Amino acid sequence: MEFSANQIAALANGTVEGDGEVKINTIAKIEEGIPGAISFLANPKYTQYIYTTGSSAVLVSNDFVPEQPVKTTLIRVADPYATVAHLLQMVQQMMTPKPRGIEQPCHIGEGVDVDDESYIGAFAYIGNGVKLGKGVKIYPQVYVGDGCVIGDGTILYSGAKIYHGCKIGNRCTIHAGAVIGADGFGFAPTPDGYDKIPQIGIVEIEDDVEIGANTTVDRAMMGSTRIGKGVKLDNLIQIAHNCRVGDNTVMASQAGVAGSAKVGEWCMIGGQVGIAGHITIGDKVEIAAQSGIPKSVAAGSRIFGSPAMDLRAWGRQAAMIKHLPDLFKRVEELESSCKK
Repeated sequence: MEFSANQIAALANGTVEGDGEVKINTIAKIEEGIPGAISFLANPKYTQYIYTTGSSAVLVSNDFVPEQPVKTTLIRVADPYATVAHLLQMVQQMMTPKPRGIEQPCHIGEGVDVDDESYIGAFAYIGNGVKLGKGVKIYPQVYVGDGCVIGDGTILYSGAKIYHGCKIGNRCTIHAGAVIGADGFGFAPTPDGYDKIPQIGIVEIEDDVEIGANTTVDRAMMGSTRIGKGVKLDNLIQIAHNCRVGDNTVMASQAGVAGSAKVGEWCMIGGQVGIAGHITIGDKVEIAAQSGIPKSVAAGSRIFGSPAMDLRAWGRQAAMIKHLPDLFKRVEELESSCKK
């Protein structure tokens, strides 16, 4: 499909500088721009490319001031990154297939109702007593255990596994290979080995959650492991039993949260972060990649390291470390002069 810069500006509540009638039919990185493409400038590191890009239009912030002439059409918006995300969502909606109906072979258990807008792919297994919301999309080879609840508009991509009794809210997306509701890691040591502690709880996922490929969320020993509304989990993340992840928290790949930890709302957790069990991470905490979190963290903290510390304190230490060779040399010179 093709749009003019003026049409895109109207959709994004922006203003146009340049040729408002230039036609846009694709999206490209600013450094890889081609005619007919729209790009965006959100990171100052890429400012140099706005003067050379081949894109027909570029989304920029309202306060952007070019330092030299710009050949491309500018579309000024409040937030270029959020705007391009919105445009990509529109493109995805137009391009994504919208399957309906029930493919065969598949298994649909007793007491399961499938509405006309929903889709059940081939070789999917839907257990007894499952409650499916309106417009649910369940792709091939998905497993949904007995008694699960899947909310309106939720998508389960191929190979996702939802163990018995778990509850998933409305408009959620569970990507391929994710496992929701496997047993939590609970074993009691005995002289003869380890006795398994039954995990009789469930997982509850609230509305508008996205869970990446091969991510696992374990069922609770008792009660529930809960993922709050609007949470976004990347691929290859482990959420252990009885954890709580607060609303709108985002977590990057390979992060792990140990049992009974509580993560607050609006947190940002980098890749390969490890969070110890039975601790509390406050609201709006930012944790840099590869940090180890052994104890509770106050709301609003920005931390890094293993064990993690305040990000500014870590920065000061890192700056000092660069001077250690000179410091050692001075100490050796002082020791040598004292011996004389």
